[in-house]
Amino acid sequence: MCAILSAVCYGTNPFGALPLYEEGVNTATVLAHRFGLAVILLAVVMLIKRIDFKVTRHEFKVLFSLGILFAASSITYYQSFHFMDAGIASTILFVYPVMVAVMMAVFFKERVTVMTVVAIVLSLVGIGLLYKGGEGVSLSMIGIVLCILSSLAYAIYIIVVNQSSIKMSSFKVTFYAMLVCEVTLVLYSFTSPELYLHALPSARAWSFAVWLSIVPTILSLVFMTVAVHHVGATPTAILGALEPLTAVTIGVVVFGEVLTPRLIVGILFILFAVMLVVLGKDLRLRTITHAVSRLWHWR
Repeated sequence: MCAILSAVCYGTNPFGALPLYEEGVNTATVLAHRFGLAVILLAVVMLIKRIDFKVTRHEFKVLFSLGILFAASSITYYQSFHFMDAGIASTILFVYPVMVAVMMAVFFKERVTVMTVVAIVLSLVGIGLLYKGGEGVSLSMIGIVLCILSSLAYAIYIIVVNQSSIKMSSFKVTFYAMLVCEVTLVLYSFTSPELYLHALPSARAWSFAVWLSIVPTILSLVFMTVAVHHVGATPTAILGALEPLTAVTIGVVVFGEVLTPRLIVGILFILFAVMLVVLGKDLRLRTITHAVSRLWHWR
């Protein structure tokens, strides 16, 4: 449930990001306010819950690495928008479940089951069907590399959370990761005149920044941390396929986008992949094959 909630929360990014871009806020400012507000709100939560802010040197090294990884993933992902359509970028980004599964198998000897492979394939096909690109859209090699680097950084983030030996509140983990992430983003803003930080232009813009800091940042990462500790890195990563599905749902319900047959098929693929992950230990491949055969004949 936490993995599903994490994916759904992260998929609400369009609620905050699109209105801010419409008001002329640049990417660096959006990210800086998103993570800066998240740090403040998490600090308040920790004070209310009386969570100790102290960390050991070993714990800080792990938390520092998480912050750098998340900052790298965010920066490369948003920078890829300058080289390719955002829809293509978001589609390429979701190769990270494959990366997580491969790295867990190679470096940590985690067994990759047939069910896991089927779920990954189904989720990737479903996400591909959700993409609505225009004709003649070209792929930029720089954009692809940036997306792959973003996916790799996020995949390693999930694995570090999974393999870390530190025991602390999910709020504390997220607080320090976001603090390091915020400092990194502020420093990054000095690397180019186009990335300068500026104040948000209106109360409306602040409300959307607060939304970004709470739902797709704090709640998403806290739920993700809990999920990884309970079910592991690979299932949590695969359930991340619900993120673009949520974004598509928001587009249809809130922004009036058309729900086409292709989108419906893509949604069904993703939901089926999620079902395999959630019920994977209780399902046999023969049962799944039989169900698919029945659906095919019914079609």
